[in-house]
Amino acid sequence: MMSSPMTEKSPSWWAQLKGLWPGALRQQITRTGLAYTATLLVVALAAFLSANNLLFLILAAMLSVFLISGFVSRLGLAGLEIDLVLPEHISARRKLRASVRLKNLKRSIPSFSVHVSGTSESGLDASLYFPVIPGSAMLEEPVDLYFPTRGRRRERTFQFSTRFPFGFAERRELVTIQHEIIVYPCLDPRPGFEALLTALSGELEAHQRGRGHDFYRIRPYEALESARHVDWKATAHTGALQVREFAREQDHHVVIYLDLQVPEGYEAWFETAVDCAAFLAYRLSLRGSRVRLRTQEFDQISPQQGNIYSLLRYLALVTPTHVREVQPPDQPMEFEIVLSARPERMRALGWGKGDGRSTRMLGPEDLPTNSL
Repeated sequence: MMSSPMTEKSPSWWAQLKGLWPGALRQQITRTGLAYTATLLVVALAAFLSANNLLFLILAAMLSVFLISGFVSRLGLAGLEIDLVLPEHISARRKLRASVRLKNLKRSIPSFSVHVSGTSESGLDASLYFPVIPGSAMLEEPVDLYFPTRGRRRERTFQFSTRFPFGFAERRELVTIQHEIIVYPCLDPRPGFEALLTALSGELEAHQRGRGHDFYRIRPYEALESARHVDWKATAHTGALQVREFAREQDHHVVIYLDLQVPEGYEAWFETAVDCAAFLAYRLSLRGSRVRLRTQEFDQISPQQGNIYSLLRYLALVTPTHVREVQPPDQPMEFEIVLSARPERMRALGWGKGDGRSTRMLGPEDLPTNSL
């Protein structure tokens, strides 16, 4: 049995009207406006049926009020300019304090009862209300912004709306701000990130023990150690051989390698890995460690070659790639943190093997996606 071809549903008359007249439907009729329109139609019908001059005068006054309402409403939203004052550094999934500046470019005509709201990409999920904006005046209002994802934002759209003067209709105007901002990955810990940082800090501290000039601690003697580091006073006091341990001369050097080769189906895990890399880099840098971020296309050390925000800016824009291969480790005596969807391949390339390096490999099993 053959089925008839599916016919495409034709758009409604309202959708067709919007397509023919896209610029005119910037306002929504309110209940007050519907009631006033219904009353106007009743008065008009009674005036034409009765030919009463008084009813025609009332009809003319009602039409005048209706037209004046639309004109004043449009004039109130005309000449308004909005600007968003943002902090220098913005992190995803963290509320930040910003300011909205609203300026009335009209010299002597004020604007009344203006609501300002933002679309989803603007980061503003609340509505601001300005009772009056005097002519040539600029008002500033603090707001909380929230960006759910990392990345680059070039445009932010805001909506002006007002029901002034009589509330017959709500007039709306959209304004787009052309200003690029970079949203870093989330720097707040997901569940498990704090425990991971604590474990890594312990491993890093153990890795940094060495033979420098800065005293680190006194500890028990271990086999095959040189006798010249024995602390005889502590040995006599405890009755067992004790040695003096010194910190390394160089600062803590941590390498975070983010593997950009992501198999199909691991895109969500890659976003978790990016958040983890940003969280660890930021927290370790606050503790005074030198952080080196490496990928197949990026290699930079903070703070020698750029501050930590240079690394976060890269992580804000990084995307998976299959063009370049993973480079093997190139520096001995480093502490490595490797985030890869395929840890076995990274180990086969030499990560975590020999030369005094200590490596923590983080794969999908160690860093689950559902830790959000």
